[in-house]
Amino acid sequence: MSSKPEAFLCSACGNTELRWVGRCPSCDQWNTLVEVGAVLESSGEQPHVVQEVSVSESLPYSTGLAEVDRVLGGGLIPGSVTLVAGTPGVGKSTMCLHAAVNVGSHGVSTLVIAAEESESQVAARARRLGSLSEHVSLMATASLGDALRVVSETTAKVVVVDSVSTMVDQSLRSPSGGVTQVRAAAEQLAAIARKRGIALVLVGHVTKDGDIAGPRALEHLVDTVVYIEGDRHHQRRVVTTTKHRFGPSGEVGLLEMGPQGLTSIDDPSAALVAERGPALPGSVATVLAEGTRPLVVEIQALVTPAVGTPARVAQGVSATRLRQLAAVLDAHCDVGLVRADLFVACSGAVRATEPAVDLAVIAAALSAFQGHALDPGVVCIGEVGLTGSIKGVAGITRRLEEAARVGLVTAVAPPGSTAPEGMRLISVATVAELLDALVSLRDTKSDTTKRPL
Repeated sequence: MSSKPEAFLCSACGNTELRWVGRCPSCDQWNTLVEVGAVLESSGEQPHVVQEVSVSESLPYSTGLAEVDRVLGGGLIPGSVTLVAGTPGVGKSTMCLHAAVNVGSHGVSTLVIAAEESESQVAARARRLGSLSEHVSLMATASLGDALRVVSETTAKVVVVDSVSTMVDQSLRSPSGGVTQVRAAAEQLAAIARKRGIALVLVGHVTKDGDIAGPRALEHLVDTVVYIEGDRHHQRRVVTTTKHRFGPSGEVGLLEMGPQGLTSIDDPSAALVAERGPALPGSVATVLAEGTRPLVVEIQALVTPAVGTPARVAQGVSATRLRQLAAVLDAHCDVGLVRADLFVACSGAVRATEPAVDLAVIAAALSAFQGHALDPGVVCIGEVGLTGSIKGVAGITRRLEEAARVGLVTAVAPPGSTAPEGMRLISVATVAELLDALVSLRDTKSDTTKRPL
Protein backbone atom coordinates (compact mmCIF):
# COMPACT_ATOMS: atom_id res chain seq x y z
CA MET A 1 0.00 0.00 0.00
CA SER A 2 1.42 3.38 -0.97
CA SER A 3 0.62 6.83 0.26
CA LYS A 4 0.46 10.19 -1.43
CA PRO A 5 2.20 12.82 0.68
CA GLU A 6 0.12 15.21 2.71
CA ALA A 7 -0.41 18.54 0.95
CA PHE A 8 -1.80 21.98 1.67
CA LEU A 9 -4.63 23.17 -0.59
CA CYS A 10 -5.37 26.83 -1.31
CA SER A 11 -9.07 27.49 -0.69
CA ALA A 12 -8.96 30.46 -3.07
CA CYS A 13 -7.37 29.07 -6.23
CA GLY A 14 -6.94 25.31 -5.61
CA ASN A 15 -3.12 25.38 -5.70
CA THR A 16 -1.34 22.67 -3.66
CA GLU A 17 1.91 22.99 -1.73
CA LEU A 18 3.96 20.33 0.08
CA ARG A 19 4.24 22.53 3.16
CA TRP A 20 2.28 25.39 4.66
CA VAL A 21 3.16 28.97 3.73
CA GLY A 22 1.45 32.17 4.80
CA ARG A 23 0.80 33.45 1.29
CA CYS A 24 -0.20 31.25 -1.63
CA PRO A 25 2.50 31.47 -4.34
CA SER A 26 -0.17 31.10 -7.05
CA CYS A 27 -2.82 33.72 -6.14
CA ASP A 28 -0.92 35.75 -3.51
CA GLN A 29 -3.79 35.35 -1.02
CA TRP A 30 -2.90 35.18 2.65
CA ASN A 31 -3.83 32.39 5.08
CA THR A 32 -5.77 30.39 2.49
CA LEU A 33 -3.77 27.10 2.66
CA VAL A 34 -5.43 24.25 4.54
CA GLU A 35 -4.02 20.80 5.17
CA VAL A 36 -5.32 17.88 3.07
CA GLY A 37 -4.99 14.44 4.65
CA ALA A 38 -2.94 11.70 3.05
CA VAL A 39 -4.73 9.43 0.62
CA LEU A 40 -3.88 5.74 0.78
CA GLU A 41 -3.74 3.70 -2.38
CA SER A 42 -3.62 -0.09 -2.67
CA SER A 43 -1.18 -1.71 -5.08
CA GLY A 44 -3.17 -4.97 -5.12
CA GLU A 45 -0.23 -7.08 -3.90
CA GLN A 46 -1.11 -10.34 -2.12
CA PRO A 47 1.01 -12.50 0.25
CA HIS A 48 2.78 -15.56 -1.16
CA VAL A 49 3.77 -18.84 0.46
CA VAL A 50 7.51 -18.76 1.16
CA GLN A 51 8.02 -22.26 -0.27
CA GLU A 52 6.53 -21.13 -3.57
CA VAL A 53 8.80 -18.10 -3.97
CA SER A 54 11.46 -18.74 -6.62
CA VAL A 55 15.05 -18.07 -5.59
CA SER A 56 16.67 -19.08 -8.88
CA GLU A 57 16.64 -15.45 -10.01
CA SER A 58 18.60 -14.40 -6.93
CA LEU A 59 21.92 -15.79 -8.17
CA PRO A 60 24.42 -12.90 -8.09
CA TYR A 61 26.09 -11.27 -11.08
CA SER A 62 29.87 -11.25 -10.77
CA THR A 63 31.55 -7.83 -10.91
CA GLY A 64 34.72 -9.30 -12.38
CA LEU A 65 36.72 -8.26 -9.29
CA ALA A 66 37.20 -11.19 -6.92
CA GLU A 67 37.70 -8.97 -3.88
CA VAL A 68 34.54 -6.97 -4.58
CA ASP A 69 32.54 -10.17 -5.15
CA ARG A 70 33.76 -11.51 -1.81
CA VAL A 71 32.74 -8.31 -0.02
CA LEU A 72 29.30 -8.47 -1.67
CA GLY A 73 28.83 -12.15 -0.86
CA GLY A 74 29.19 -13.32 -4.47
CA GLY A 75 28.22 -10.28 -6.54
CA LEU A 76 25.23 -8.11 -7.35
CA ILE A 77 21.92 -9.71 -6.36
CA PRO A 78 18.92 -9.22 -8.72
CA GLY A 79 16.39 -6.86 -7.19
CA SER A 80 18.93 -5.43 -4.75
CA VAL A 81 20.00 -1.81 -4.31
CA THR A 82 23.70 -1.17 -3.63
CA LEU A 83 25.08 2.21 -2.60
CA VAL A 84 28.76 2.83 -3.40
CA ALA A 85 30.33 5.78 -1.58
CA GLY A 86 33.79 7.27 -1.36
CA THR A 87 35.81 10.45 -1.65
CA PRO A 88 36.24 12.16 -5.05
CA GLY A 89 38.79 10.45 -7.28
CA VAL A 90 39.04 7.26 -5.24
CA GLY A 91 37.59 5.05 -8.00
CA LYS A 92 33.83 4.73 -7.39
CA SER A 93 32.89 5.28 -11.04
CA THR A 94 35.69 3.03 -12.27
CA MET A 95 34.67 0.15 -10.01
CA CYS A 96 30.98 0.39 -10.96
CA LEU A 97 31.77 0.72 -14.67
CA HIS A 98 34.09 -2.28 -14.43
CA ALA A 99 31.21 -4.29 -12.94
CA ALA A 100 28.83 -3.21 -15.72
CA VAL A 101 31.34 -4.09 -18.45
CA ASN A 102 32.07 -7.51 -16.90
CA VAL A 103 28.38 -8.38 -16.50
CA GLY A 104 27.74 -7.33 -20.11
CA SER A 105 30.62 -9.48 -21.35
CA HIS A 106 28.75 -12.53 -20.04
CA GLY A 107 25.68 -11.78 -22.14
CA VAL A 108 23.65 -9.99 -19.45
CA SER A 109 22.22 -6.62 -20.46
CA THR A 110 23.51 -3.70 -18.39
CA LEU A 111 22.72 0.01 -18.39
CA VAL A 112 24.90 2.87 -17.17
CA ILE A 113 23.20 6.22 -16.48
CA ALA A 114 25.87 8.92 -16.28
CA ALA A 115 24.67 12.06 -14.52
CA GLU A 116 28.09 13.67 -14.13
CA GLU A 117 29.91 12.91 -17.39
CA SER A 118 29.18 12.84 -21.10
CA GLU A 119 28.66 9.61 -23.00
CA SER A 120 32.01 9.99 -24.78
CA GLN A 121 33.88 10.33 -21.48
CA VAL A 122 32.30 7.22 -20.00
CA ALA A 123 32.74 5.23 -23.22
CA ALA A 124 36.45 6.12 -23.38
CA ARG A 125 36.99 4.90 -19.83
CA ALA A 126 34.96 1.74 -20.51
CA ARG A 127 37.24 0.87 -23.44
CA ARG A 128 40.29 1.08 -21.17
CA LEU A 129 38.70 -1.40 -18.77
CA GLY A 130 38.30 -4.16 -21.33
CA SER A 131 36.55 -5.30 -24.47
CA LEU A 132 33.07 -3.83 -24.76
CA SER A 133 29.98 -5.89 -25.42
CA GLU A 134 26.80 -5.04 -27.29
CA HIS A 135 24.95 -5.83 -24.06
CA VAL A 136 26.27 -2.66 -22.35
CA SER A 137 24.16 0.48 -22.88
CA LEU A 138 24.94 4.05 -21.88
CA MET A 139 22.84 7.12 -21.26
CA ALA A 140 24.00 10.55 -20.09
CA THR A 141 21.32 12.48 -18.21
CA ALA A 142 20.82 14.16 -14.85
CA SER A 143 17.04 14.25 -15.20
CA LEU A 144 15.31 11.92 -12.78
CA GLY A 145 12.26 11.76 -15.03
CA ASP A 146 14.33 10.49 -17.97
CA ALA A 147 16.15 8.00 -15.75
CA LEU A 148 12.89 6.61 -14.32
CA ARG A 149 11.41 6.23 -17.79
CA VAL A 150 14.45 4.35 -19.11
CA VAL A 151 14.76 2.08 -16.06
CA SER A 152 11.03 1.25 -16.33
CA GLU A 153 11.39 0.26 -19.99
CA THR A 154 14.87 -1.28 -20.14
CA THR A 155 15.63 -4.98 -20.46
CA ALA A 156 18.87 -4.52 -18.51
CA LYS A 157 19.41 -6.73 -15.47
CA VAL A 158 22.04 -4.44 -13.93
CA VAL A 159 21.69 -0.65 -13.82
CA VAL A 160 24.37 1.77 -12.59
CA VAL A 161 23.40 5.36 -11.72
CA ASP A 162 26.44 7.62 -11.40
CA SER A 163 25.61 9.46 -9.32
CA VAL A 164 22.36 9.62 -7.37
CA SER A 165 23.58 12.84 -5.72
CA THR A 166 23.35 14.75 -9.02
CA MET A 167 19.97 13.50 -10.23
CA VAL A 168 17.36 16.29 -10.44
CA ASP A 169 13.59 16.01 -10.10
CA GLN A 170 12.21 19.06 -11.87
CA SER A 171 8.99 18.89 -9.86
CA LEU A 172 10.90 19.67 -6.66
CA ARG A 173 12.09 23.14 -5.83
CA SER A 174 15.12 22.06 -3.79
CA PRO A 175 18.59 22.34 -5.37
CA SER A 176 20.47 19.46 -6.93
CA GLY A 177 22.29 17.36 -4.34
CA GLY A 178 19.96 18.44 -1.54
CA VAL A 179 18.38 16.05 0.90
CA THR A 180 14.98 16.19 -0.82
CA GLN A 181 16.41 15.56 -4.30
CA VAL A 182 18.64 12.66 -3.23
CA ARG A 183 15.83 10.99 -1.28
CA ALA A 184 13.35 11.32 -4.14
CA ALA A 185 15.79 9.89 -6.68
CA ALA A 186 16.84 6.97 -4.49
CA GLU A 187 13.33 6.03 -3.44
CA GLN A 188 11.83 6.05 -6.94
CA LEU A 189 14.75 4.29 -8.61
CA ALA A 190 14.87 1.64 -5.87
CA ALA A 191 11.12 0.99 -6.12
CA ILE A 192 11.34 0.29 -9.86
CA ALA A 193 14.47 -1.86 -9.48
CA ARG A 194 12.94 -4.08 -6.80
CA LYS A 195 9.70 -4.46 -8.70
CA ARG A 196 11.46 -5.48 -11.93
CA GLY A 197 14.25 -7.56 -10.34
CA ILE A 198 17.03 -5.23 -11.45
CA ALA A 199 20.34 -5.08 -9.60
CA LEU A 200 20.64 -1.33 -9.04
CA VAL A 201 23.96 0.33 -8.16
CA LEU A 202 23.83 3.92 -6.90
CA VAL A 203 27.02 5.95 -6.68
CA GLY A 204 26.92 8.42 -3.79
CA HIS A 205 29.05 11.32 -2.60
CA VAL A 206 30.51 11.76 0.87
CA THR A 207 30.89 14.84 3.03
CA LYS A 208 34.19 16.24 4.31
CA ASP A 209 33.64 14.21 7.48
CA GLY A 210 33.40 10.97 5.48
CA ASP A 211 29.64 10.48 5.88
CA ILE A 212 27.38 9.73 2.93
CA ALA A 213 25.91 12.95 1.53
CA GLY A 214 22.12 13.17 1.62
CA PRO A 215 19.53 11.97 4.12
CA ARG A 216 20.39 9.32 6.68
CA ALA A 217 17.35 7.44 5.40
CA LEU A 218 19.34 6.74 2.21
CA GLU A 219 21.43 4.13 4.04
CA HIS A 220 18.27 2.50 5.44
CA LEU A 221 16.66 2.44 1.99
CA VAL A 222 19.39 0.45 0.24
CA ASP A 223 20.30 -3.19 0.82
CA THR A 224 24.07 -2.78 0.78
CA VAL A 225 26.38 0.12 1.61
CA VAL A 226 29.87 -0.19 0.11
CA TYR A 227 32.71 2.17 0.95
CA ILE A 228 35.80 2.45 -1.21
CA GLU A 229 38.69 4.16 0.53
CA GLY A 230 42.28 5.05 -0.26
CA ASP A 231 44.57 7.87 -1.28
CA ARG A 232 43.97 9.04 -4.83
CA HIS A 233 47.76 9.38 -5.18
CA HIS A 234 48.32 5.77 -4.09
CA GLN A 235 47.45 2.62 -6.01
CA ARG A 236 45.79 0.67 -3.19
CA ARG A 237 42.04 0.82 -2.56
CA VAL A 238 40.14 -0.77 0.33
CA VAL A 239 36.55 -1.90 -0.21
CA THR A 240 34.32 -2.67 2.75
CA THR A 241 30.62 -2.98 3.59
CA THR A 242 28.97 -1.25 6.54
CA LYS A 243 25.59 -2.80 5.77
CA HIS A 244 24.72 -5.94 3.81
CA ARG A 245 21.35 -7.70 3.83
CA PHE A 246 22.60 -10.68 1.82
CA GLY A 247 25.63 -11.63 3.90
CA PRO A 248 27.99 -10.55 6.68
CA SER A 249 28.91 -6.87 6.83
CA GLY A 250 32.39 -5.63 7.62
CA GLU A 251 34.09 -7.69 4.93
CA VAL A 252 37.29 -6.07 3.59
CA GLY A 253 38.69 -6.36 0.08
CA LEU A 254 41.91 -4.92 -1.32
CA LEU A 255 42.26 -3.58 -4.87
CA GLU A 256 44.94 -1.84 -6.89
CA MET A 257 44.33 1.01 -9.31
CA GLY A 258 46.33 0.80 -12.53
CA PRO A 259 46.22 2.00 -16.14
CA GLN A 260 43.65 -0.70 -16.95
CA GLY A 261 41.43 0.12 -13.97
CA LEU A 262 41.06 -1.82 -10.73
CA THR A 263 42.45 -5.29 -10.10
CA SER A 264 42.10 -7.57 -7.07
CA ILE A 265 45.02 -8.33 -4.77
CA ASP A 266 45.07 -12.13 -4.61
CA ASP A 267 46.71 -12.47 -1.17
CA PRO A 268 46.19 -9.23 0.81
CA SER A 269 47.97 -10.44 3.97
CA ALA A 270 51.10 -11.51 2.07
CA ALA A 271 51.08 -8.25 0.09
CA LEU A 272 50.88 -6.11 3.24
CA VAL A 273 53.61 -8.10 5.03
CA ALA A 274 55.90 -7.84 1.98
CA GLU A 275 55.75 -4.04 2.20
CA ARG A 276 57.16 -3.85 5.75
CA GLY A 277 60.81 -3.63 4.74
CA PRO A 278 63.68 -3.89 7.25
CA ALA A 279 63.18 -4.02 11.01
CA LEU A 280 62.75 -0.50 12.38
CA PRO A 281 61.65 0.89 15.75
CA GLY A 282 57.89 1.40 16.00
CA SER A 283 56.81 -1.40 13.63
CA VAL A 284 54.67 -4.35 14.82
CA ALA A 285 52.41 -6.78 12.97
CA THR A 286 48.88 -7.65 14.07
CA VAL A 287 45.89 -9.48 12.59
CA LEU A 288 42.44 -8.04 11.93
CA ALA A 289 39.35 -10.23 11.72
CA GLU A 290 36.79 -7.93 10.13
CA GLY A 291 34.31 -10.19 8.37
CA THR A 292 35.18 -13.80 7.62
CA ARG A 293 38.81 -13.41 6.52
CA PRO A 294 41.71 -12.49 8.83
CA LEU A 295 44.07 -9.83 7.51
CA VAL A 296 47.66 -9.23 8.62
CA VAL A 297 48.53 -5.52 8.86
CA GLU A 298 51.38 -3.40 10.19
CA ILE A 299 50.98 -0.94 13.06
CA GLN A 300 53.50 1.90 12.99
CA ALA A 301 54.30 4.32 15.81
CA LEU A 302 56.45 7.42 16.18
CA VAL A 303 57.36 9.09 19.48
CA THR A 304 58.94 12.55 19.60
CA PRO A 305 59.53 15.12 22.35
CA ALA A 306 56.43 17.22 22.98
CA VAL A 307 56.48 20.96 22.47
CA GLY A 308 53.61 22.21 24.55
CA THR A 309 50.63 19.91 25.05
CA PRO A 310 51.49 16.29 24.07
CA ALA A 311 49.75 15.23 20.85
CA ARG A 312 48.02 11.91 20.19
CA VAL A 313 47.56 11.51 16.42
CA ALA A 314 45.89 8.42 14.92
CA GLN A 315 45.61 7.39 11.28
CA GLY A 316 43.65 4.24 10.51
CA VAL A 317 43.20 3.47 14.21
CA SER A 318 40.74 4.82 16.76
CA ALA A 319 41.87 8.21 18.07
CA THR A 320 39.86 7.76 21.27
CA ARG A 321 41.37 4.34 21.87
CA LEU A 322 44.88 5.68 21.22
CA ARG A 323 44.50 8.31 23.96
CA GLN A 324 43.19 5.62 26.28
CA LEU A 325 46.12 3.28 25.58
CA ALA A 326 48.64 6.08 26.08
CA ALA A 327 47.07 6.79 29.47
CA VAL A 328 47.23 3.10 30.40
CA LEU A 329 50.96 3.02 29.53
CA ASP A 330 51.67 6.03 31.71
CA ALA A 331 49.59 4.73 34.61
CA HIS A 332 50.88 1.15 34.73
CA CYS A 333 54.36 1.26 33.19
CA ASP A 334 55.58 4.76 34.10
CA VAL A 335 57.63 5.08 30.91
CA GLY A 336 57.28 8.86 30.65
CA LEU A 337 55.16 8.88 27.52
CA VAL A 338 53.08 11.68 29.03
CA ARG A 339 55.81 14.14 27.96
CA ALA A 340 55.97 12.97 24.36
CA ASP A 341 53.98 13.27 21.14
CA LEU A 342 52.61 9.93 19.94
CA PHE A 343 51.70 9.18 16.33
CA VAL A 344 50.19 5.80 15.39
CA ALA A 345 49.08 4.58 11.95
CA CYS A 346 47.90 1.39 10.27
CA SER A 347 49.75 0.92 7.00
CA GLY A 348 48.24 -0.21 3.72
CA ALA A 349 45.24 2.19 3.78
CA VAL A 350 43.40 -0.28 6.05
CA ARG A 351 41.41 0.79 9.11
CA ALA A 352 42.28 -1.09 12.30
CA THR A 353 39.53 -0.02 14.69
CA GLU A 354 38.84 -3.25 16.58
CA PRO A 355 40.14 -3.67 20.16
CA ALA A 356 42.28 -6.65 19.12
CA VAL A 357 44.98 -4.25 17.86
CA ASP A 358 45.48 -2.67 21.32
CA LEU A 359 48.45 -4.88 22.17
CA ALA A 360 50.16 -4.09 18.85
CA VAL A 361 49.61 -0.35 19.33
CA ILE A 362 51.24 -0.44 22.78
CA ALA A 363 54.11 -2.63 21.55
CA ALA A 364 54.76 -0.29 18.63
CA ALA A 365 54.66 2.76 20.91
CA LEU A 366 57.13 1.19 23.36
CA SER A 367 59.40 0.13 20.52
CA ALA A 368 59.42 3.65 19.09
CA PHE A 369 59.84 5.27 22.51
CA GLN A 370 62.83 3.09 23.45
CA GLY A 371 64.35 3.20 19.96
CA HIS A 372 64.58 -0.58 19.65
CA ALA A 373 63.23 -2.47 16.64
CA LEU A 374 61.32 -5.67 17.28
CA ASP A 375 61.94 -8.87 15.40
CA PRO A 376 59.93 -8.65 12.11
CA GLY A 377 58.55 -12.14 12.78
CA VAL A 378 56.59 -10.96 15.86
CA VAL A 379 52.82 -10.54 15.83
CA CYS A 380 50.85 -8.99 18.73
CA ILE A 381 47.14 -9.60 19.31
CA GLY A 382 45.03 -8.68 22.31
CA GLU A 383 42.71 -6.14 23.91
CA VAL A 384 44.03 -3.90 26.67
CA GLY A 385 41.76 -2.78 29.51
CA LEU A 386 41.96 0.33 31.67
CA THR A 387 43.48 -1.72 34.48
CA GLY A 388 46.39 -2.73 32.25
CA SER A 389 45.13 -6.27 31.85
CA ILE A 390 45.28 -7.98 28.46
CA LYS A 391 42.10 -9.73 27.42
CA GLY A 392 41.35 -12.38 24.86
CA VAL A 393 39.73 -11.56 21.51
CA ALA A 394 37.36 -13.42 19.22
CA GLY A 395 38.90 -15.73 16.63
CA ILE A 396 42.39 -15.71 18.15
CA THR A 397 43.25 -19.14 16.73
CA ARG A 398 42.15 -18.13 13.26
CA ARG A 399 44.21 -14.94 13.49
CA LEU A 400 47.35 -16.76 14.58
CA GLU A 401 46.98 -19.31 11.81
CA GLU A 402 46.88 -16.49 9.26
CA ALA A 403 49.95 -14.91 10.83
CA ALA A 404 51.83 -18.23 10.64
CA ARG A 405 50.79 -18.67 7.02
CA VAL A 406 52.54 -15.47 5.95
CA GLY A 407 55.74 -16.29 7.86
CA LEU A 408 55.33 -14.72 11.29
CA VAL A 409 56.94 -17.03 13.85
CA THR A 410 56.41 -15.46 17.29
CA ALA A 411 53.06 -14.50 18.78
CA VAL A 412 52.44 -12.25 21.79
CA ALA A 413 48.89 -12.93 22.96
CA PRO A 414 46.68 -13.14 26.08
CA PRO A 415 46.84 -16.21 28.35
CA GLY A 416 44.82 -19.15 27.08
CA SER A 417 45.62 -18.56 23.42
CA THR A 418 46.62 -21.50 21.24
CA ALA A 419 49.29 -21.04 18.58
CA PRO A 420 49.57 -23.23 15.48
CA GLU A 421 52.36 -25.77 15.18
CA GLY A 422 55.75 -24.18 14.62
CA MET A 423 54.83 -20.79 16.11
CA ARG A 424 56.33 -19.63 19.40
CA LEU A 425 53.73 -18.26 21.83
CA ILE A 426 54.47 -15.69 24.53
CA SER A 427 51.54 -15.16 26.90
CA VAL A 428 51.25 -11.80 28.64
CA ALA A 429 48.54 -10.91 31.13
CA THR A 430 49.37 -7.23 31.74
CA VAL A 431 51.11 -4.38 29.96
CA ALA A 432 53.88 -4.61 32.57
CA GLU A 433 54.55 -8.19 31.44
CA LEU A 434 54.53 -6.99 27.84
CA LEU A 435 57.20 -4.42 28.68
CA ASP A 436 59.43 -7.19 30.04
CA ALA A 437 58.69 -9.52 27.11
CA LEU A 438 59.66 -6.93 24.50
CA VAL A 439 63.27 -7.06 25.71
CA SER A 440 63.61 -10.62 24.40
CA LEU A 441 61.83 -9.75 21.16
CA ARG A 442 64.24 -7.06 19.99
CA ASP A 443 65.80 -7.50 16.59
CA THR A 444 69.50 -8.16 17.22
CA LYS A 445 70.50 -7.10 13.70
CA SER A 446 69.14 -3.55 14.00
CA ASP A 447 70.52 -0.57 15.89
CA THR A 448 69.43 -0.81 19.53
CA THR A 449 70.72 2.56 20.66
CA LYS A 450 68.12 4.18 22.88
CA ARG A 451 67.02 7.65 21.82
CA PRO A 452 66.30 9.69 24.94
CA LEU A 453 63.44 12.18 24.77
